[in-house]
Amino acid sequence: MLAFIVFIIALLAIAALFALKAWEEKRGRVLVPELRASLDERAVHLKDLLEAGQRDIEKLPSALLHLSRVALHLAAVGFGHLAHWLGERSHRLADMVSYKHHFERRELRSEFLKKVSERKSGNDTDSLDTTAESGQNS
Repeated sequence: MLAFIVFIIALLAIAALFALKAWEEKRGRVLVPELRASLDERAVHLKDLLEAGQRDIEKLPSALLHLSRVALHLAAVGFGHLAHWLGERSHRLADMVSYKHHFERRELRSEFLKKVSERKSGNDTDSLDTTAESGQNS
């Protein structure tokens, strides 16, 4: 609705300008000649600016493509840093709330597990190596 109102106002203004021009030609005089000369200069200047802007807009797609590529790259790098930072913080949080945060190894209850852990650590007092015993029997 607003566009229709603006269109009607613009149409009436154009019709009024044509009516003013017809009245001036019929009477043979110009209303407010200083204002008309000033407005004519401004109109010519605005036309020059529009033509220059049109030439600049023709160059714009390649510049926009470059700027959008740079912006996308910066956004991706920033998102990567954010994801890395969030990952570090989530690991810290998981460690903090985990019951293993202050993990202390307790004494093993199973004799078998005690022997296996002693063998792995190299403190082999009771030999569990059956291959060495079988090699001696041969």
